[in-house]
Amino acid sequence: MAILISKSVLAQAPKKIVVEHSDFADVNQVEMPDAFLLTGNVRVNHDGVVLTCNKAYYFQKENYIKAFGNVQLVQGDTLFLNSKYAEYSGNVKKAFASGEAFMSSPDATLATDTINFDRNTQEVYYNTKGTIINKDNTLISKSGKYYVNQKKFQFLTAVTITNPTYVIKSNHLDYYTNSGHSYLFGPSTITSKKNYIYTEKGFYDTKKNRGHFLRKSFIKYEDRLIEGDSLYYDRNKDFASATRNVKITDSVNRGIVKGHYAEIYKKQDSMFVTKRAVAVNFVENDSVYIHGKKLMVTGKEDNRIIRAYSNVRFYKTDMSGKCDSIHSSSKTALTKLIGNPVLWNGESQITGDVMHLIGNNATKELDSLKVLNNTFLVSKDTLGTGYNQVKGQNLYGQFKEGKLHEVDIIKNAEVLYYMRNETKELIGINKNVSSKINLILENNAVETITFFNQIDGDIYPEKELPENARKLRGLVWRGEERIKSKEDLFSDEENELNDKMIKEGEKEDAKENVPMTIRKETLNYDKKKKPAAKVK
Repeated sequence: MAILISKSVLAQAPKKIVVEHSDFADVNQVEMPDAFLLTGNVRVNHDGVVLTCNKAYYFQKENYIKAFGNVQLVQGDTLFLNSKYAEYSGNVKKAFASGEAFMSSPDATLATDTINFDRNTQEVYYNTKGTIINKDNTLISKSGKYYVNQKKFQFLTAVTITNPTYVIKSNHLDYYTNSGHSYLFGPSTITSKKNYIYTEKGFYDTKKNRGHFLRKSFIKYEDRLIEGDSLYYDRNKDFASATRNVKITDSVNRGIVKGHYAEIYKKQDSMFVTKRAVAVNFVENDSVYIHGKKLMVTGKEDNRIIRAYSNVRFYKTDMSGKCDSIHSSSKTALTKLIGNPVLWNGESQITGDVMHLIGNNATKELDSLKVLNNTFLVSKDTLGTGYNQVKGQNLYGQFKEGKLHEVDIIKNAEVLYYMRNETKELIGINKNVSSKINLILENNAVETITFFNQIDGDIYPEKELPENARKLRGLVWRGEERIKSKEDLFSDEENELNDKMIKEGEKEDAKENVPMTIRKETLNYDKKKKPAAKVK
């Protein structure tokens, strides 16, 4: 292969190649005109580079050499180039090697068919299949370039990094041999037994097993998909964090958790989400939304616990509620509404000191409701301004096909109910006290009321029951707080944050994708840290 010599390089008066040793030297104008034939332990030197071989043709006028057999070119302690055949030009300071070409540096080795080395730019490049070995990593590519001073390989065609734990594939990758840092650009993947990572702009430290991914990135486990505008991953801890427009999909339990910051500890099967956090679970052909300032999910599928903190709200098509916090266990199918709980079932408001929703693990449907102490079930009269009220110590409800169907209120049960006929005319106000009251609901409205062991009470004509007697003691109507849609789950401040995060994400996506800026920790990897100053 001929090496081109530019006029600008020639103008610099290059140094001559110096022949330091050869067992034999000869001139053969027939075999190789205008060349010295050097054979046996050939050693030449050019401006700090030493070339050794079995046989060489030295073109003194052109300051050019062709080397054969056991060729080795050495540049200090930074680069060793071995091959069966090589050419070197002293004028342009470029080398070409072929035939089992092998390059080694302090941190990596490259094996390929042909290698080019430009000493001016300190760049090594190859256009044939190459294999690079660096510590625990093996890199294979169709072509590549090595920057000697930066200790960096750059690949602009398909490259694969194989590690005992994972495999990285990309069409554009910068790999630093000293630090093991990889910079990925364009569609790239990291595949392991644990998970699958996709990114179009990312960083991965192959020594510390940590990564940062920015563009269209996601981490996929067998049961979980993590998405976000910015992802951080620590393979040693099996920890991931996600920032802005975060979405975590649970494929096994048919659930989604969203927010703008999340931490996922896979070994502990735990997840923490905040900044407009919301969990969406698909139950009974409906979606259940749970929102809190903080959401935490811990445990494996059969023993998973969901916790939500601070001003918790939840919503499904025919039911919603509020409380200070929620504790939900998949093992016991028990959901506890803790701290000032209120539940809206259709048009009915249910309150009490303690509120539990109990599910059925076999059918994956709501089974029953338990409300303890200071129980109130209230709904507005359909036509008037009054309230239908049922009060007692405890409430026990049964669900049918996901809807509250039957309710028992026991101990000190009181009722105040506006009774209307088929034409919706008010026929009286039922006010009484019983030991127990049973309600049957259809379409979230009271169908029948049954009183047990009625102690006192009567049906009063509207005119005979004054306004101040139409409310049971302790009634607090919280209708203005009712959550009527999933949009009602969030405060104005949280919605403003969400809009801001979405716009920032869209703005970033609209930008031209460019490679990630090289980190200082990569550039300064081999630089010695200054010793700490001594305190006198």
